[in-house]
Amino acid sequence: MKKAAQKALKITAIILLVVLIALVAIGAKAYVETGRSPSEEDVKRYESLPYFKDGRFASPEDTPVYHDRIRGGASGWTSFAARFMLPNPNAPKGEIPKIKPVFGEPSKTFAAYWLGHASLIIEIDGKRILVDPVFGNAAPIPFAVRRFTPPVLSAEEAPPIDIALITHDHYDHLEYAAIRALKDKVDRFVVPLGVGAHLVFWGVKKEKITELGWDENLSIGSLTIGADKTIHYGGRTFGTRSQTLWASYALLGEKVKVFVSGDSGYGAHFAEAGRKYGGFDLAFIEIDGWNSGWPKTHMFPEEVVQAYRDINASAFVPVHWGVFDLALHPWKESIQMIAKLVDANGDIALLTPLMGEKIILGETNGSRWWESIE
Repeated sequence: MKKAAQKALKITAIILLVVLIALVAIGAKAYVETGRSPSEEDVKRYESLPYFKDGRFASPEDTPVYHDRIRGGASGWTSFAARFMLPNPNAPKGEIPKIKPVFGEPSKTFAAYWLGHASLIIEIDGKRILVDPVFGNAAPIPFAVRRFTPPVLSAEEAPPIDIALITHDHYDHLEYAAIRALKDKVDRFVVPLGVGAHLVFWGVKKEKITELGWDENLSIGSLTIGADKTIHYGGRTFGTRSQTLWASYALLGEKVKVFVSGDSGYGAHFAEAGRKYGGFDLAFIEIDGWNSGWPKTHMFPEEVVQAYRDINASAFVPVHWGVFDLALHPWKESIQMIAKLVDANGDIALLTPLMGEKIILGETNGSRWWESIE
């Protein structure tokens, strides 16, 4: 009896030790993944900006959260947070089709590839731009916010990149593992104010990083990158909310102008961008993540259509969907609603490529491939 008790005690001790080691490993990983806040010197520079107040960047409009409106259970925020740790009931039952991209020299005019969610490769004026690279999950711990589908390519398979363009530092837009894998493959990182601190902490050389504030731009050869406001927020923990900036981008080439919305609620800034840049040949606009519990953080489908009109785009590709369940949507709910609005309006040029499919202006339309997948 005594031996049995000792054996049980040993087994318990081993289990506790394994659990402790696992918790330490997860904690260490999360510590690295959360990155770093801007330095005191940087914060002092930001204080002269009209959109920096009380140590935080300020959205053009508030982004409130109403816990009682969050879909997914009567317990509101608690059930919603727990949802990210559990198997996903909103994931597709079938595999999402993809095309493995093949890269040569970057297009001298324009080409693009949607890699899933908000990740893009855009080729313009001979420059290859990688937008918001995320190849794994959208959380600092491995079992949370899991993907519906494997990535089109891995970070290691990515071609040489002239510019890595980051819209903001949320986990579904900025991935530690991707930056570590790409840091020597990318010539220049262009990020909103404050986000550079993460990259430096993760091993990117400071001289390779350009930070932009709203209404600032960077010219590289014939290409100009303009950063503009959106209604959103930054930060990788609750305590660091809005210590870093977020942005949309205008990519202005010699012959083609492209708009990258980043994450945003609907607001007057879309019409401002349309007037400022005189319209766009193509826009990549976020369509998923909307919820009545946070009505200004992302756009509802009707607002997506209005934003498309406001920026005066000739066509648009929906992004920020098809990979993660960030707002308790059935995985294709947003694209179905967008397609229905497109059909009802009749004057909207909607491009719906497969993940990894090459997008060429005037040639690529895309099919409604999601309709055949449950």
